[in-house]
Amino acid sequence: MEHTTTDTPRPLWVFGYGSLIWDPGFPFVEKQVAILPDYERSFCMRSIHHRGTDDHPGLVLALDHNPGEACRGIAFRVADKDADATVDYLRERELISSAYLEEQHEIALTTGDRVLSLTYVVDRDHVQYCGGLELETQAQIISTAVGGRGPNTEYLWNTVSGLDAIGVSDTRLTWLAGRVREITGA
Repeated sequence: MEHTTTDTPRPLWVFGYGSLIWDPGFPFVEKQVAILPDYERSFCMRSIHHRGTDDHPGLVLALDHNPGEACRGIAFRVADKDADATVDYLRERELISSAYLEEQHEIALTTGDRVLSLTYVVDRDHVQYCGGLELETQAQIISTAVGGRGPNTEYLWNTVSGLDAIGVSDTRLTWLAGRVREITGA
């Protein structure tokens, strides 16, 4: 179930799969591990603001549509009184270059409940989309890129740590973290 959103839904649930896991930046009243079907977490977007520059783009994670796959992440429930401010904050943070599309998708919570969640997915038609990069290529890019919010390495390592903390394994990200450590000597 997919919907483009303009109004703030109530209750507001936000699905986090990358930096929102370890740095949500908004108040929430509940969080649960959740699954978004038919999408995968992937370093498929070039970052020219937060983790890279125009001259030396980094890579950030995005939800890439892939039927049959499923992405495990965190669902945050936001209090109604904070919902509008949270959506404003997320739009400023996530829609900085219009490479993400703001959509609502049904996700499955660990309780077994299904809820509609605000979700940011990659726009495959956007110039920053770079799906299909080999893992070694991703590692080489991540190991050297730096943007306005810091090194691309930090983004990768914090995401892997955040996933570990919630008991979610992502073998590609774990491999990337190890390979980037090898490249950088960290």
